[in-house]
Amino acid sequence: MEGFLLGDFDRRPTYPEVIRTHSRAPVLALSDQRSLAQTLELFTAGIDDVVRKPVHVREIVARTDAIWRRVNASNGPTESGRLKVFFDGRDPEIDGEPLPLPRRERHILEYLVKNNKRRVTKTQIFNTIYGIFNDDVDESVVEGHMSKLRKKLRLKIGFDVIDAKRYLGYQFVG
Repeated sequence: MEGFLLGDFDRRPTYPEVIRTHSRAPVLALSDQRSLAQTLELFTAGIDDVVRKPVHVREIVARTDAIWRRVNASNGPTESGRLKVFFDGRDPEIDGEPLPLPRRERHILEYLVKNNKRRVTKTQIFNTIYGIFNDDVDESVVEGHMSKLRKKLRLKIGFDVIDAKRYLGYQFVG
């Protein structure tokens, strides 16, 4: 789950607490009006961000990504053997040396590391990297990004840190 977007309804201020018992994902509220009192009430209730209508879905996704970056940056990098993965926009490091990656390959690696205990499908990766409302790109691009990413990591580390199973998806195995 990448985030929750709550529309306007009576019990909205009570929902962040309920959501937090099940997920760490960001909670955003959608608002029709500019009201400082309402915005402060939502922030006090645990909403991570308030967005005003009209809003483009890309802005919602960008705000959710920014919240995830802040949360994960405060948790620090994840190290797995010789590989260190950051979640604040920096390239990963292998043996202390940066491994320059294109943005989408870096996001895929970060997503896999965040979900290292489970296998993720190509569709899940696509929806995370490109967004579920992106009709301009076919989800088969994930295979190309994944192939390039796995090759770069294998060349630097010497073995495959991403397990790929046809029809089942990918898993970071470090």
